[in-house]
Amino acid sequence: MNLDSLYSNLTVKTKAKLVLVVLDGLGDLATKEQHFLTPLEAAKTPNLDALAKISAQGRMIPVAPGITPGSGPGHLGLFGYDPLEFQVGRGVIEALGLGLELKAGDVAARANFCTLDKKGIVTDRRAGRIETSVTEKLCALLSSKIKKIGDTQVIIKPGKGHRFVVIFRGKGLEGPLTDSDPNREGVAIPQSKPVNPKSAKQKKAAKLIADFYKAALPVIAKELPANGFLLRGIAHQPHIPIFEERYALKPACLAVYPMYKGLAQLVGMIKIEGPQTIAEQFERYIAEYDNYDYFFIHYKYTDMYGEDGNFEAKKKAIEEFDAALPILLKKRPDVLAITGDHSTPCAAKGHSWHPQPVLLNSALSGSDKLERFTETGANIGSLGIFESKYLIRLMQANARMFDKFGA
Repeated sequence: MNLDSLYSNLTVKTKAKLVLVVLDGLGDLATKEQHFLTPLEAAKTPNLDALAKISAQGRMIPVAPGITPGSGPGHLGLFGYDPLEFQVGRGVIEALGLGLELKAGDVAARANFCTLDKKGIVTDRRAGRIETSVTEKLCALLSSKIKKIGDTQVIIKPGKGHRFVVIFRGKGLEGPLTDSDPNREGVAIPQSKPVNPKSAKQKKAAKLIADFYKAALPVIAKELPANGFLLRGIAHQPHIPIFEERYALKPACLAVYPMYKGLAQLVGMIKIEGPQTIAEQFERYIAEYDNYDYFFIHYKYTDMYGEDGNFEAKKKAIEEFDAALPILLKKRPDVLAITGDHSTPCAAKGHSWHPQPVLLNSALSGSDKLERFTETGANIGSLGIFESKYLIRLMQANARMFDKFGA
């Protein structure tokens, strides 16, 4: 029997409240340069410490050993969808998060404004992390100049910070395509290519991307520091089973950044708009407590500062999260999981394959008798090391949502 089918057959509807809190890119490495401490270990976290004393801990593999995940696979795993089975382009996720409706045949790309030198070499993949207002201005400029390429409509919408979305709407298009993002500075923008070289639809989409670059780059050539752009996750929207049907839980999402709203929307979660800080997100959770069974609460800044290689800022972000945690605990859910979608070590300045720490608290989680929630403690916790796609199942089990299997 398929394992998901088995879980579904055993599922019992209850009145339990489940909360998944994701500190994006939480996991890190204890290196000599960081005095053999991770930001989580170095941070002062009295509220997480108190929770750790009555919780279980472990570590999770986001995809498979040695594989570094993007944010999409990382979160889909946390939602219980095998990221190797359900592969979703980042452009689709970002587009949905910005409230755009994707039609059959649309190809969406997530874009970063970047800085190019006179030779077309990428010198800053994020254009100095320009403000959202600058991105809005640049997107308006591009939209006014490029409405169609051939018979294909081009839709451009700004996101948060240096990010934006491009949707290509026309006939005979399909993803996925390779990224036009070198993922490092010091090289030129690579050409986007079909993942399946035999696909005529992907070939057409790849030519469209090339034509878009030819039309768009001259428009922003003098707009330093954002005189270029990179496209990632170029794909069309796949079919994914709905979260509520899969888990018998009515889900809601409290996230600030569009991509994470898009991931939640992709699986059928309700986006709760408005809150901009983690304290506001927790306050809104309190207000919405009776309306949903499952809450996904996302915190971005641990990942952002990890990618910058900024140990002190990542540590401070964890401390700011910890300071807000008592708000959530005013209405402690029946099951609470706190984790990351992957690790973003400051030493790596990017996502990595290292298992992220996870804390699980419920009346049935037991206590691992650990004083703190850290990578070191998680290494010896009772949850062990497991694939992140099983976290939702452990949460359901702790909520008494499964009948006994067999006689």
